[in-house]
Amino acid sequence: FLHHCSLLPPKRRLPTPLPVMSSEDASKVEEAPRAVDMRSDTVTKPTDEMRAAMAAAPVGDDVYGDDPTVNRLQELAAEVSGMEAALFVSSGTMGNLLSILCHCSQNGSEFIC
Repeated sequence: FLHHCSLLPPKRRLPTPLPVMSSEDASKVEEAPRAVDMRSDTVTKPTDEMRAAMAAAPVGDDVYGDDPTVNRLQELAAEVSGMEAALFVSSGTMGNLLSILCHCSQNGSEFIC
């Protein structure tokens, strides 16, 4: 389907440094926000609480539309993005492929980025 496709990695921005806080100000803060690395599920490891939530979550077969968690996620994504519907896919690669195939639906199509 694809004759030419070259994907360049996104430009990385350096994180903004946090302002320096005096010890007096620091004592007033209940809990400082923690940074979360969401690059990949292989980088961030679930906590015990996260594992318990996953184990207790209602499940179903999303292929048949029976998974309430996936259904709610898709509804929320559609609502937030202002779209009629949304589709959950299991990886960024799969999402990218679906996006490209939506634009290159005929044999011999080209997608250059």
